Amino acid sequence: MSMVPIPVLVILFSLRGTGAQSVTQPDDRIPVSEGDPLELRCNYSSSVPPSLFWYVQYPNQGLQLLLKYTSGNSIVTGFKNFQAEFKKSETSFHLKKASAHLSDSALYFCAVSDTVP
Repeated sequence: MSMVPIPVLVILFSLRGTGAQSVTQPDDRIPVSEGDPLELRCNYSSSVPPSLFWYVQYPNQGLQLLLKYTSGNSIVTGFKNFQAEFKKSETSFHLKKASAHLSDSALYFCAVSDTVP
């Protein structure tokens, strides 16, 4: 099987509001074999209940919203079978996919906001 390089960068979207918030992504690059499970970690801090987002940027394309959590169900599903789970107790919003594909090679951005734009 070939290795699929999946680089991960950090970006903070502070969209509106007055609460202090931040995100951290502990991994820079994640090499994964095609067909293997993929997990991109994101931890957040926020002084108010947050809205959380994952964005993706495929080569030679613009930034796209992959999925978002605002409230309700803690498991959010996006396109291409990506999922993220909001875990308040762990202050995490990790992005997962059961089976990685070469077409998943991209830049992934986790973002937090204290309000929904």
